[in-house]
Amino acid sequence: MISRPPIAVVGAVIIRDGSVLAAQRASGRHLAGHWEFPGGKIESGESASDALRREIVEELGCQIDVGVEIVTTPHAYETVSIELTTFYVTIRSGQPHASEHAELRWVPFRDLSHLAWAPADVPTVEAILLQHGD
Repeated sequence: MISRPPIAVVGAVIIRDGSVLAAQRASGRHLAGHWEFPGGKIESGESASDALRREIVEELGCQIDVGVEIVTTPHAYETVSIELTTFYVTIRSGQPHASEHAELRWVPFRDLSHLAWAPADVPTVEAILLQHGD
């Protein structure tokens, strides 16, 4: 059996007034109802930063500046393996709106661990709490 390399994906950690933007996966999708950081797959020939900027325009309707990398997390789900790299980002223009997610929510740092996060996103939540937790 030949194993495929993990799919490279990126996620955006957007902080505003002591809260982090969380996106809930829509029904009918893998891990529906779980929370994640907005983002998506890196396309062939794309840098992680370029992919994140493109995905945030598609998913949230915002232009962003990509900042510091937070963590890269490999995770094997039942049918696919991914490698998620998350970055702190700032919104340059636009207001986030949910076009691909069931809900967007600004979550205070202290409440991040109360959400049902997609497993690949959990190490990012832990890193955020180490840096910004009460």
